[in-house]
Amino acid sequence: MTSIEFTLENIDAAARKFLEQAGDSKHFAFYGSMGAGKTTFIKALCKALGVAGTVTSPTFALVNEYSAEGNGKAYHFDFYRINKPEEVFDFGCEEYFASGEYCFVEWPEKAEIALPADITRIYIRELDGGKREISAAGVSGFINSESGRAVCSFTNE
Repeated sequence: MTSIEFTLENIDAAARKFLEQAGDSKHFAFYGSMGAGKTTFIKALCKALGVAGTVTSPTFALVNEYSAEGNGKAYHFDFYRINKPEEVFDFGCEEYFASGEYCFVEWPEKAEIALPADITRIYIRELDGGKREISAAGVSGFINSESGRAVCSFTNE
């Protein structure tokens, strides 16, 4: 089994490793309950990409754009406040996905219809003791040869 375990103190190293293992994948949908760690991990991913400014969840804006030094741009979506899946087309979400830039989506289940076919689905869940587990469909570097699932985990200590 390939896994990565980390705490909040070394989440940045884990994010760099995650992006390295993701290869050419640039579209990521983050599934998990409220407080599971989606925004925290996306912040670490943006930092690993070279985003120098503050990264926040775009709950009300729906999408934030960040300049990632040496890595183009990163788009951070938050579909939590979407009432109907079709609403994401009103702000042109398909254009962001077609840009070839990094796209990180929180609450993708609210607008599955808008997600591109090549999106990597990331599942985050909280475990006992403040730990988190991240499993990713489509990230070959994390594939568990026995289960066929990709797994990494971190502790929130």
